[in-house]
Amino acid sequence: MAERRMFAKSIVESDTFIDMPLSTQVLYFHLGMRADDDGFVNSPRTTQRMIGASADDLRLLIAKGYLIPFESGVVVITHWRAHNYLQNDRKKDTMCSAEMAQLSVEKGGVYKLDTKCIHDVSTVYTQDRLVEISKVKDKERGRFTPPTREQVMQFCTDNSIVMDIDRFVDYYTANGWMVGRSHMKDWKAAARNWSRRDKEKKTQPSNRFAAQMIHSEYTMDESEFIDN
Repeated sequence: MAERRMFAKSIVESDTFIDMPLSTQVLYFHLGMRADDDGFVNSPRTTQRMIGASADDLRLLIAKGYLIPFESGVVVITHWRAHNYLQNDRKKDTMCSAEMAQLSVEKGGVYKLDTKCIHDVSTVYTQDRLVEISKVKDKERGRFTPPTREQVMQFCTDNSIVMDIDRFVDYYTANGWMVGRSHMKDWKAAARNWSRRDKEKKTQPSNRFAAQMIHSEYTMDESEFIDN
């Protein structure tokens, strides 16, 4: 079996693929790395559990047409031949011969399952379940992920924001990226607010300087009163 795998940009950079949760995308890549030379994975659930993905990630790949399931538990990557092509002298034929016999290869190197042999997944993956999974995954995708220093720097550069980046990152890293008693939801908005506060501090005189100014004015007025 080949040690290297390729992925077609036309597949993995499509809107349909990118719109899936990151955990689902990662599972797809791992399955692609563990597939045999014909694109079959005989233990997809083992791969799913190994990388910490959920069963819903596997079902979503099936529902979206990126995987074809079989009664045996084996799956095949639908666009395998669009991703990878091996010469016969380098290719090792799949051991999933029974499953391979149920497939045809369509234009563009896409596997298609004979409609007479399609595995009925409706009992494990209904349309309502797909909607439910999508909502859960969208919620998970909305969870806050702390930015790296490089991400903050890039954001500030792109938006002409001037601030002490190290101080910003260190401050929120130390307090667990909390805003008051709530978890931060948008670090970019926090960076903009941080920058505005920095500008306001620079334009306002310090309390010590203001006190010195008041004292000097008072002293001057008092001396003028004495002289008079």
